Amino acid sequence: MQQTRPARVRPTTAAVVALLLLAAFVALRTLTGDLPAETLPTVARDLVTLSASVLIESLPFIFLGVLLSVVVQVWVPAWVFERYLPRTPMLRRAALSLLGILLPVCECGNVPLARGLIVRGLSVPEAITFLLAAPILNPVTIIVTYQAFGWDHGILIARILGGFLIANLIGWMFSRHPQPQNLLTPGFQATCRAHHDHPAQGSRMRRAFVGFAEETSAVLPALILGCLIAGIIQVGVPRDALVALGANPVLSVLALMVLAFIIGICSNVDAFFIVSFGSVFMPGAVVAFLVFGAMVDVKMLALLRTTFTTGTLVRITLVAALAAAALGFGVNLLG
Repeated sequence: MQQTRPARVRPTTAAVVALLLLAAFVALRTLTGDLPAETLPTVARDLVTLSASVLIESLPFIFLGVLLSVVVQVWVPAWVFERYLPRTPMLRRAALSLLGILLPVCECGNVPLARGLIVRGLSVPEAITFLLAAPILNPVTIIVTYQAFGWDHGILIARILGGFLIANLIGWMFSRHPQPQNLLTPGFQATCRAHHDHPAQGSRMRRAFVGFAEETSAVLPALILGCLIAGIIQVGVPRDALVALGANPVLSVLALMVLAFIIGICSNVDAFFIVSFGSVFMPGAVVAFLVFGAMVDVKMLALLRTTFTTGTLVRITLVAALAAAALGFGVNLLG
């Protein structure tokens, strides 16, 4: 494996970057606060509104995920995973799929948490399984989905079972890789080696502060970029064209999967968003939206690129898309 210089970020650097970003936002607000909104073109207003809404919705979960990641790295001993998780790989991945029940974080917050689990010693396929299953198999998502759909058309059951099976399918697929570490970017491999070969020194609070700064500086720029891309695509793709496909059992599934990929809405609230489409789209399309969108979207790919190689993300996206589409088609046939 190619040796890469360990990637450690000084907390002061992250703090300076955060202060500069905050100063830039304050300056922008001060300079443009008196301007009427009508001075901006409609496309620009929509782009700012859509990008900012995704960013604001994601930020609390990102910070919660970073906080949980730091807790796992600093306060949870490595032997805990070995003692309480099954030793059989398949059962071990299945158990990690259910970890979301204890950690109700949406897909954005699970990225820094999965990074922390890998640093703590979990294998890459195990972290991927957790990453894909946890946004669906957590109590907030399940309750919200039930409130939106109840037991109608089996949407809730299909989402839970489908999310579990697809996450474990993809985890099993990557467990067959001869060198799972090569699924990670060289930069994150270096970070893992740095934590393993040169553990952070000092008190736990100091290590927690350093870890929080490292994770925040790694995922925040990717989140902002992903939200901007999601906003650009939403402005460019007419939603009416997607709605027009709602009555077709095949095209409706594909249309809502495209919508889920574009809008990047949080898995904890996506059921309330899509419930308004329930009268137009078939149940299988709604299930595909709820499963695929919780695993992969534009914003998530930008976040995941901080950890996984492009080839890994392409394979995750393709398998998740095919499996979610098959699930959606199946629900439509049974319905």
